[in-house]
Amino acid sequence: MSDPLYPWFVIGIAAIVTYGWRFAGVLLGGRIDTNSRLFRWSAAVAYALLAALIARMILMPEGPLAATDLTHRLAAAAAAAFVFFLTRRNLLLGCAAGMAVLVLLSIATA
Repeated sequence: MSDPLYPWFVIGIAAIVTYGWRFAGVLLGGRIDTNSRLFRWSAAVAYALLAALIARMILMPEGPLAATDLTHRLAAAAAAAFVFFLTRRNLLLGCAAGMAVLVLLSIATA
């Protein structure tokens, strides 16, 4: 594609697609009943996918995480969950605690 306007055409199409879905979300967002069975089912599926991804990262990691021991990953996950619930569901503190435990255990056994 040697046309100098082609990149602008692609950016324009990408913007229309991106903002079109956002606009549809704004229009439909006020009409969604958060207590409906469909909404509760989609929330349950989202939580199940998140739990599956976290379990996969702990049990079958890839990349640098694969070099750590399973016991270290389990201890870090337990510490993260403990601090998360101890601090009234503060996600930042829970993640920081899990990361700190994993780093400290990895350094201690290196």
